[in-house]
Amino acid sequence: MLFWIGLFLLVGIVTFYYSRLQPFPEIGGKFSGLVLLLALFLWISESSPREGSEDVAPTLSLITGGLGVIFGIRHMGITKKDVILAPLGGVLFCAGGIWLLSSRWDDAEQFQQIGLFVVASILLALEIYLIFRGLVIGIPGVSWSKSGIRQIQRGLIEGPNGAIAHFEKSWDSEDSWINSMSHAALILIYRKLGNKESEKHHTIELERNGGWSSLDDSWVKAVEDSLGELNF
Repeated sequence: MLFWIGLFLLVGIVTFYYSRLQPFPEIGGKFSGLVLLLALFLWISESSPREGSEDVAPTLSLITGGLGVIFGIRHMGITKKDVILAPLGGVLFCAGGIWLLSSRWDDAEQFQQIGLFVVASILLALEIYLIFRGLVIGIPGVSWSKSGIRQIQRGLIEGPNGAIAHFEKSWDSEDSWINSMSHAALILIYRKLGNKESEKHHTIELERNGGWSSLDDSWVKAVEDSLGELNF
């Protein structure tokens, strides 16, 4: 049981730490809160005078990790808001799944053992892919652009978590249109702040990427409307 308590604590703490580095930290934050709560539940059950089933902890790990993988893949591939939930949820999913599979190894026949080995290999292959896709490739630039708009709407412009910092992290070497969107947003922000030098710098960069004509009018309007609601 101590192994599972330590695993849940480790995954919860690592998820919370890396969620702070994401453009939408609340996604990983909620998952880390759930995992740490389950670690507390396991610790309480460990101190209980009545011994519970050995399958409770790995089953919780399998279910919790599976939910993390499902929602994480959605955010990784569709919403582009988070890249750590799937791989870190996969750690719990693999640990719980392989533990439950191995506990049935001795009672299984040879054909069943082959099947258990194949399933365990698939779980590990999935986790390796999620780690590569999420932690190695990293956060796409469009995620920072989306969060930059949200920070403007919140009134957070400057500082390490402000809209400027988010847009400055949204550069993409493959998709130049994302760079154009970011430069345009920074031009409008610095124009609002009255920073002529920074506005001029990003105007030059925008012209190198196609100018204002390369942008979707709805994007420019969204930034202007969000800035228009601010008073400073």
